[in-house]
Amino acid sequence: MENNSNTSNPQQDHSLAVEDETSEPKQYKVLMHNDDYTPMDFVIFVLKKFFNKSDVDATQIMLDVHNKGIGLAGVFSFEIAETKVMQVNQFSK
Repeated sequence: MENNSNTSNPQQDHSLAVEDETSEPKQYKVLMHNDDYTPMDFVIFVLKKFFNKSDVDATQIMLDVHNKGIGLAGVFSFEIAETKVMQVNQFSK
């Protein structure tokens, strides 16, 4: 006789209900703002060194910063965005 009840033999109960509620971390934009002091070549250098941008992408972002007043360097999780901002600030000093 076969017993289909999971309560009578707990060793056979392999159907534990485990919910995986992991979600993607929030993403944060790292923005560069225009100022009257930072040379355009330095902005391109920073975008290439710290944000792994190509020459073309770094130049386009630099032009956005220059012409529009702001440019998007990248979108990252909070910790990575914070680290990149810290690295750029320390490097620029």
